[in-house]
Amino acid sequence: MGPTPPNDNAFPAPVAWASPPPLPSSHLTSPSPPTPRPSLPATSRFRTPGAPGNAFYLPGSYMHTYSQGESISAKVNSLTSIETEMPFNYYSLPYCRPQGGIKKSAENLGELLMGDQIDNSPYRFRVNVNESLFLCTTKGLNENDAKLLKQRARDLYQVNMMLDNLPVMRFTEQNGVTVQWTGFPVGYSPAGSSEDYIINHLKFKVLVHEYEGSNVEIIGTGEEGSGVISEIDKKGMSGYQIVGFQVVPCSVKRNAEDFSKLNMYDSIDPVDCPVELKKAQVIRQQERITFTYDVEFVKSDIRWPSRWDAYLKMEAGSKVHWFSIMNSLMVILFLAGIVFVIFLRTVRRDLTRYEELDKEAQAQMNEELSGWKLVVGDVFREPTCSKLLCIMIGDGVQILGMAIVTIVFATLGFMSPASRGMLLTGMIVLYLFLGIAAGYVSVRFWRTIKGTSEGWRSVSWLTACFFPGVMFTVLTVLNFVLWKSESTGALPISLFFTLLALWFCISVPLTLAGGFLGTRAEQIEFPVRTNQIPREIPARKYPSWLLVLGAGTLPFGTLFIELFFILSSIWLGRFYYVFGFLLIVLLLLVIVCAEVSVVLTYMNLCVEDWRWWWKAFFASGSVALYVFLYSINYLVFDLRSLSGPVSAMLYVGYSFLMAFAIMLATGTIGFLTSFAFVHYLFSSVKID
Repeated sequence: MGPTPPNDNAFPAPVAWASPPPLPSSHLTSPSPPTPRPSLPATSRFRTPGAPGNAFYLPGSYMHTYSQGESISAKVNSLTSIETEMPFNYYSLPYCRPQGGIKKSAENLGELLMGDQIDNSPYRFRVNVNESLFLCTTKGLNENDAKLLKQRARDLYQVNMMLDNLPVMRFTEQNGVTVQWTGFPVGYSPAGSSEDYIINHLKFKVLVHEYEGSNVEIIGTGEEGSGVISEIDKKGMSGYQIVGFQVVPCSVKRNAEDFSKLNMYDSIDPVDCPVELKKAQVIRQQERITFTYDVEFVKSDIRWPSRWDAYLKMEAGSKVHWFSIMNSLMVILFLAGIVFVIFLRTVRRDLTRYEELDKEAQAQMNEELSGWKLVVGDVFREPTCSKLLCIMIGDGVQILGMAIVTIVFATLGFMSPASRGMLLTGMIVLYLFLGIAAGYVSVRFWRTIKGTSEGWRSVSWLTACFFPGVMFTVLTVLNFVLWKSESTGALPISLFFTLLALWFCISVPLTLAGGFLGTRAEQIEFPVRTNQIPREIPARKYPSWLLVLGAGTLPFGTLFIELFFILSSIWLGRFYYVFGFLLIVLLLLVIVCAEVSVVLTYMNLCVEDWRWWWKAFFASGSVALYVFLYSINYLVFDLRSLSGPVSAMLYVGYSFLMAFAIMLATGTIGFLTSFAFVHYLFSSVKID
């Protein structure tokens, strides 16, 4: 792959993958995969000008070069399904065990929270050695194992295997189109058959790139290790790099008596996957299952930095969809800009006319005119539940800052898909340390509203506990459901205590420190005095909250298409790596939320409604309602395979948490913008 500027990686596209339906008979063929494109690097690369042999790789997976015949073991992650959304341990099924016992891989915080459980496997590969090997023959399946295997097969559970940190990929033909999937099914239930069949033979194809070494510097943060390599000696790095991992799964009926005499890794004759069901391995009580696999190494021109291209490439029909997304975003931004420009001109004209009058004329104008100028004595009156508003603003700043920093780092290539869990881990760490910003903002607004610092400790404590408290409450309920189902998605007790320790030892003290800084910061002075008696608000033909709820449709229009990709990546197992585009959507969302909230605040003031504080927050924060409703729509129409009340409960619970976080972040954007606007507007009016 030739030199690629870093910005070329800003818009890689997600591949339209999901956990597949039951295997049709066409699963027995393995069409050749399309040639991976060299234009979408999985890790951003920077080359030193004038030094074509030197390259600097941003964090991704640690490059490993293997020698001829070197032994490599595949790893297995939790079994996953789009039917239930509950992951289970690979060895919960009667699969072959490694000779040295099961060893868990080191997992980061993000992997644990996502339910990943990575273990070693008995599948052994020797570089550039093509072989067919025997693994094991199980004992006769007891009633529980047979029932569990059938259930996992019918629930479309997938085996997620990795070699050198690359997920295994398979190809199928559907309606004349080659479709690629990650993982392979536990089993399948053919149409018209009452039997279930287990996948017990795997035909692996490993793509290797012959590497002769070069002057390269690499920084790696992947699962295989981390460090910096500066290699000048070509011989020292020569060898083979794994750049592709593919599989053709099939079911083969074996003679258990004959194969039980073999030892693990004994050679066997290569197998052609049978087309006839009578030659496939049925799942039945007392049935003994033999597991075997074939390995074929194929040399490839794909370079190591490009090996993730096959996982991230765009599907053939997606170009029109991308054009539609960009077009809709441009239209939304254009319309919002027009509304904002018209609004600015109107306010400026009113201010200009008002300031040109002398004091007597201004007094007369105050008596004759209606509108925002008449609420000057009430506009900064303390809102109801002012403490809760300050707390939500502080938490919103914390969530918004976490989102922006995370997406920026991901756009720059620091959140490689090769580093599982890094995105979620980074978000948690950022959230913890941004507690200082949350405490500062919430306490400063508390001082502004109350005019005193009294009670700032209470505000800081509640700010530190409000959003995390809601999160822990919901996650605890969902965790009990997962515990009862014995899913690997359930958080272990030790992780719960770890999260609580991080919360109380890092986030809470930093939030209190931020609150203390807020008490020392310069107080925001209101430009006008507040009257003793509140002004009566004129009656309106329709409830003002109806307009507030409707205002959320415009921000929702900027993100609902991107929301589809995000939901697909979470619930359908697709790779999401279009962080450059997501950053643009986030910036557009911030702009539109600010505009919508300011416009609505101005409209409320024009009808002499001085209770703008909460309405400014929910004008943009109401987008969360539409996000939640869209999530339910996605559950009904796009996740039709999701079955069972437990799966639906998990989906609704996680969707609620997502919508709640979006409400705090977008509401904060709207409120802060409206507060700045109202402060500027009334500081420009010369009134005693």
